[in-house]
Amino acid sequence: MGSQRDVENIQAEIRLAFEQIIPFNRVLGLRIDSLDFKAPRLRFDMRPELVGNPVRQILHGGVISATLDVVGGLAIALASITRKAEETPARHFPDIGTIDLRIDYLRPGRGHYFVATGRVVRLGGRAGSDLIMCWTGVKASVSL
Repeated sequence: MGSQRDVENIQAEIRLAFEQIIPFNRVLGLRIDSLDFKAPRLRFDMRPELVGNPVRQILHGGVISATLDVVGGLAIALASITRKAEETPARHFPDIGTIDLRIDYLRPGRGHYFVATGRVVRLGGRAGSDLIMCWTGVKASVSL
């Protein structure tokens, strides 16, 4: 994908765009936890303004779906950049839009922080699909 310096520059641009330039990502508090080009990972902390059910104190489902949408787009974008870099140097972040998004909510969103990851399943010239997941990062001590 180019020299180590090229990779570091691209990663810095991606981090800046996703964490600082995109206003909605800032509102959610999304931070890039890993820029693994095969499975990028985002993280955000639970905050009172993200609660969807004040009685149960759980994360709003819209925050989960928005985060999954973002990490899915990030995974597709990174896969596109990697593919294009093999042909020609990547000079800009590809235009990505969501065509369809399906989410199965398996558990309520309880935790101190949340992590989301995306893995590309298929990548075509005009569309791609990926498997995206979000889970809670409960801070708990474990005794063995």
